[in-house]
Amino acid sequence: MELSKKLREAYKACAHQVPGNGPRNIGVLKQAFAEIDAGLESDTYGKGPVIEDFENKMAGVLGKEKAVFFPSGTMAQQIAMRIWCDELSLHKVAYHPLCHLEIHEEDGLKKLHRIESVLLADKNRLITLADVQELGSDVACLLLELPQREIGGELPEFDELVAISDYCREEGIKLHMDGARLFEVLPYYQKTAAEVCQLFDSVYISLYKGVGGIAGAILAGSEPFAKEAFIWKRRHGGDLISLYPYILSADYSFEKRRDRFPAYLNGARELAAMYNGCHGVRTRPLVPVSNMFHVHFPLPKEKIEPVFLAVVEETGVGLTAVVYAVDEESSYFEISIGDNYGTIPKEKLQQAFSLLDEKMEVTLR
Repeated sequence: MELSKKLREAYKACAHQVPGNGPRNIGVLKQAFAEIDAGLESDTYGKGPVIEDFENKMAGVLGKEKAVFFPSGTMAQQIAMRIWCDELSLHKVAYHPLCHLEIHEEDGLKKLHRIESVLLADKNRLITLADVQELGSDVACLLLELPQREIGGELPEFDELVAISDYCREEGIKLHMDGARLFEVLPYYQKTAAEVCQLFDSVYISLYKGVGGIAGAILAGSEPFAKEAFIWKRRHGGDLISLYPYILSADYSFEKRRDRFPAYLNGARELAAMYNGCHGVRTRPLVPVSNMFHVHFPLPKEKIEPVFLAVVEETGVGLTAVVYAVDEESSYFEISIGDNYGTIPKEKLQQAFSLLDEKMEVTLR
């Protein structure tokens, strides 16, 4: 059997999976629906109490006038860019070279909306105020991702965000937040979601990442922005006849986890310290600023996969299901801390990391 597949299957079958909130199976939906009145009416094409009440609730959490539920973040963010470009009659936006719109959406922004992208900063670092100032006012919108996932979940300091926000408003540039992991960064900033979102003209949040719902997203902003977003969602076919399974699971999961994000950050920092204590292993960031980080190795994935396969087979602790190649000489994987981490006995973690350290020391020789 292929080594990568063996690692995935061993991880799936192990007793203790370190990252995540648990299995994504039908049981998640059954839990969300367990206490729902069976007579509750579903939403219909984006209307009805089920969807409208949830949208209003999330608008309040984010400190925005209105919010619109979307089946996907990809749809929501492309639409946000289109709204701002149309408003300013300027079909050009700026974002990080490793932005989701640039590398994961098959050029959807360009092909569907004819919007040109300007890539800011080197791909290995965060966008800074200096980068934004070099733009002038030649773009309709600047998109900032909090945290910047593809470089390990790094995050600008809050003062830097304030400075970028002030500059964009002075220059008439709309500022949009890719807040797929917004709730995960709030413990680091020591701010509420509304306090962070007030710096932005529009905000997207994911409802299935740290929140742990089945799928879905929220796009929030002013009343006029939300009205346009609703129309564009209809144009994109995003108004399914009913979206209530996603909405009810998102609401259930949000209430279940909204107070757990500080614990997730503490868990990520504890786990990163254990990784950094092993031979040849380094995390990015060295000290996590959210519940996610990357784990890097100075060896190709073909030499790292057997190490993690041995750890899971010998200890029952699954540290990762997959290892990615950076190049022919290095590799990495991403980890996000959720509910699972707090359920693993500390002695089992210590056993797993002791074995990881031993295996890495031997592998590096």
